[in-house]
Amino acid sequence: MAIESIIESDVWADLDIGALAERAVSGALRACDLDPEDCEVTVMACDDARIAALNREFRGKAQPTNVLSWPAEDLSAADPGGIPRTPEPDATGEIALGDIAIAFETCAREAAAAGKPMADHVTHLVVHGLLHLLGYDHIRDPDATLMERLEVEILGRLGLDDPYRDTEGP
Repeated sequence: MAIESIIESDVWADLDIGALAERAVSGALRACDLDPEDCEVTVMACDDARIAALNREFRGKAQPTNVLSWPAEDLSAADPGGIPRTPEPDATGEIALGDIAIAFETCAREAAAAGKPMADHVTHLVVHGLLHLLGYDHIRDPDATLMERLEVEILGRLGLDDPYRDTEGP
């Protein structure tokens, strides 16, 4: 598996984002019947200022958010609640999935507000971001139900609690 972790801010120094990202991405890929060894993902750990700039540039929203994803390919299902298409490997056998950015301060605030360990919340958000790379979304209600159900299953396999039990979602 090729997971590249780019740490853009020193605020991540006390959290091993590389290990968290590898665990989260591997768990999500296995749950989606993909071999982690065949897949490429980049996870960028940044601060609120950087993710706000990215959010403004790519989504037209000039504010920080917890996680952003840039899929290498649109795999989304046409029908609401449908399973996204399976990504295909390139000529070298690699499956380039895309990039995920995660913001420390927003994640820390959310984790504290929910009374959850930061590592658990970051793991959840990396899983969430990876599912976006695989074509899952939460804009339409049936898609949100499918995505949340899969997140809960993946996190459960990783030994983490259901993040939606007491919240509205990421």
